[in-house]
Amino acid sequence: MGDPKKLKKKYDPAAHPWIRGVIEENKVLRKEFGLSKKREILLAGSFLKKYKDIAKRLIADHTAQGEKEKTQMMDKLQRCGLITAGSSLDNVLSIQLKDVLERRIQSQLFRKGMCRSMKQARQFITHRHVIIGKKEITSPSHMLTVVEESQLGFKPASTLASAEHPERVSIAKNTAKEIKKEVEAIRRGGQDRGRRNFGGRGNSSRGQGRRESQQNKTGGKA
Repeated sequence: MGDPKKLKKKYDPAAHPWIRGVIEENKVLRKEFGLSKKREILLAGSFLKKYKDIAKRLIADHTAQGEKEKTQMMDKLQRCGLITAGSSLDNVLSIQLKDVLERRIQSQLFRKGMCRSMKQARQFITHRHVIIGKKEITSPSHMLTVVEESQLGFKPASTLASAEHPERVSIAKNTAKEIKKEVEAIRRGGQDRGRRNFGGRGNSSRGQGRRESQQNKTGGKA
């Protein structure tokens, strides 16, 4: 049989795991897009970084090979729905992480009103109710192409195929508002903690300054 293949990570780990701003941003993304693991954010970030690095290299490459690679990359990103026809390399550099997360099958299922929430979309996918054309999809992180987006649906044998199913009652607007409120609360909480920490450091430094001045006065009298 031979040696088993050594699997490699498909993403680049964070350069530093304890940066407050990154942690708060990841909390917001996990809530907004119904992500269960930090690895899903890292995968999307690595996908985005890969094509941004290629775009930066191709900006300065005016050879025939460079033009060929540019055409291939732009065609792929256009098929993925990340850019529109006639876009330039500058448009590739302006793609954000949220744009990549929006192309996940989990996000598209919710945006199309086929489920009540992002978490429910994840449940429908992992429970084998969702298909693209005739192909069953069980991975919530599957990136949809523009063609696949029009073929997204439920299995004919699934009870969820009926639009009258109780779990498909359209309350997506209210759910989206609730998620937005929770995201804003998370952001405000992070900002408040930052202010408290900054204020605490300021108070401690002022207190230390007073103690030093008192010690200096006492030493002068002696």
